[in-house]
Amino acid sequence: MVKGSDLVVDSEKCIGCGACISSFKELFHYDKVGKSEVIKSGKCEDCEIDVVIGICPQGAISHKK
Repeated sequence: MVKGSDLVVDSEKCIGCGACISSFKELFHYDKVGKSEVIKSGKCEDCEIDVVIGICPQGAISHKK
């Protein structure tokens, strides 16, 4: 399971393409300026963290440390 609270989106790298939102709508949504933002309370039962991170073509998604 992947939890939104485990993820971070780098807004400097994000171009707002929506790849993460269309693939993992339970984990991401658009912020006020049209970039991806993590839904902290979101959860994806069948997701793998590497797949979620790898969906971003800009490398803007990472695992919170």
